[in-house]
Amino acid sequence: MTPTILLGIVTRNRASILLKAVSSALSQRGCQVRVAIIDNGSTDGTAELAHQFPTVEWTRWPSNRGQMAARNYWMTSAYEDYFVGLDDDAWFVQGDEIEVAVSVLERDREVAAVAFDIISPDRPNRMPRGKQHLTPLFTGCGHVLRLAAVREVGVYELMPGIYGGEEKDLCLRLLDAGYKIVRLPGVHVWHEKTPVSRDRLAQYRSAVCNDLAITLWRTPAPLLPAALVARCYWYLKFSLKRGLTRPCLGGFGLFARSVPAILRSRRPVKAATLHAFKRLAKI
Repeated sequence: MTPTILLGIVTRNRASILLKAVSSALSQRGCQVRVAIIDNGSTDGTAELAHQFPTVEWTRWPSNRGQMAARNYWMTSAYEDYFVGLDDDAWFVQGDEIEVAVSVLERDREVAAVAFDIISPDRPNRMPRGKQHLTPLFTGCGHVLRLAAVREVGVYELMPGIYGGEEKDLCLRLLDAGYKIVRLPGVHVWHEKTPVSRDRLAQYRSAVCNDLAITLWRTPAPLLPAALVARCYWYLKFSLKRGLTRPCLGGFGLFARSVPAILRSRRPVKAATLHAFKRLAKI
């Protein structure tokens, strides 16, 4: 049977760049893709773009419910085999990226996620396509997920912070269930990293909080005290060197306030999974 594919783009107040992401999705060769957009409460005229793409399924939410809520909506309701996540300020480079990724997933049922090779203004150099290899996680701006695997382990956790860490948490759960995540060198997605709707300090504060939340959620009890101390020390050291002490401490505070709720939903992965994740991260 021909694999079925849903590509979802969540957007908010980026009408000026969204057109490129949607055009890129619709131009993919070698596969049939249902393209869907959720407008997360935009106020910049994004909704007016819908008429330019009559084949795209367009949903407007009246308020911003967050990117992960939108992706979870798709992943729990879609009838397709695979979900492609593409940011609204990202686009494919050559036009066959989804076909290449899905062919990997079709050949190996143990692969649950495919990470595209992300290039961006701060990492602009393309590389030739090479052999796929194992990786610990994918990047949210461009990836493909096997929906059956995601539904087995659960969709994205809604994090205490508004930004960062969701992909790492999902990847830990997929690895813990015995699945693989692979990266495709040279199969590029460009991520423009537009500054619109980005607050760098707020994002850093949120990322610190969410990473500590993942540590508390997923670390086995015997390893947990040392793991939390190590992560806090690393963030303090990193932040002091880069003038990010205030948002770092803000992230610690947000995490502390979230601890009771995190403890109620703790579901540790195996220690071997954490070791495998760290080993892959060093490759």
